[in-house]
Amino acid sequence: MTLKQTLQSDLNQAMKSRDKVTAGALRMTIAAVKTAEVSGDTAKELTDDETLKVITKEAKKRREAADAYDAANRPELAEQERAELVVLEKYLPAQLSDAELDQMVAEAVTESGATNIGGMGKVMKILQPKIAGRADGGKIAAAVKRALS
Repeated sequence: MTLKQTLQSDLNQAMKSRDKVTAGALRMTIAAVKTAEVSGDTAKELTDDETLKVITKEAKKRREAADAYDAANRPELAEQERAELVVLEKYLPAQLSDAELDQMVAEAVTESGATNIGGMGKVMKILQPKIAGRADGGKIAAAVKRALS
């Protein structure tokens, strides 16, 4: 069963159990997957990795929206976004701990031979495929900056 089929199956279950939060989050995610499939020159079926990238983007949107609602003093809307984020996190790989991330960054710095902040691009190029969806891009960049400073 592909990740897209799993999302659809879980949506059906959520609708049957009348779980509005889960159903809403999965509907928007499935819509984003379908949009990604038809974007570009030709329509194509997304692989599980590509679907995972879409889910990661959707989770990031929820995180950012919750922060924006907190800043605007709208806690009820922030809570709704966080509830949807919890639903989406079930489909994402386990997030790296700070210690694991720092270790991977140290290895990538050594592998790239970077000695200052100018080598950040080389380090990020090595790290991105290894981390893919297991840590937020901003968190990765901050760890690389710390390692190179």
